[in-house]
Amino acid sequence: MKWTIKERTTKKMSEFKAVGEVMITEEQIRARAKEIGAQITEEFKGEDIIVVGILKGALPWMADIIKCIDNENLIMDFMMVSSYGSGTKSSGQVRIVKDLDFVIDGKNVVIIEDIVDSGITLNYLKGYLAQRNAKAVRICTLLDKPTGRKVDLEADYVGFEVPDAFIVGYGLDFDQRYRQLPYISFLKQD
Repeated sequence: MKWTIKERTTKKMSEFKAVGEVMITEEQIRARAKEIGAQITEEFKGEDIIVVGILKGALPWMADIIKCIDNENLIMDFMMVSSYGSGTKSSGQVRIVKDLDFVIDGKNVVIIEDIVDSGITLNYLKGYLAQRNAKAVRICTLLDKPTGRKVDLEADYVGFEVPDAFIVGYGLDFDQRYRQLPYISFLKQD
């Protein structure tokens, strides 16, 4: 089931003046993580899974997801990939800053990402990991912004679909700020 946020709450956080309304609450995120964790559990029942968090933004979502996957063969790993720098638009060039520590040959890989926007980074990563002989490569994203897509890519597990805005909170940042917000919001346009 794909969740789309149609209504926003009117709650505003005055201490974060650059941040707009709350779009998705922490409670909604955790409920969706339970559903997706159950899907991943079912798909990879009894098989090895390497859950790969894309640093830094995916960390809160990854923590929620792995707690909801019932599989004793789960291993966590991390990659750091950059295509943004300090701007609000993807540069289009993918750079791997930190690669995997584990061998993925013959293993199921679930990439955990904070948002699929242009799709450039995840398209690159999916191909990169497939070339390393992963048995399966799946994408689990907290947020999907299909209006920003520049490549043909769909995530296998989607938390929420969001409109075309610069999203912050729950791991997503603007120039390394706002990651700590316990909800999803967006930057106000001046």
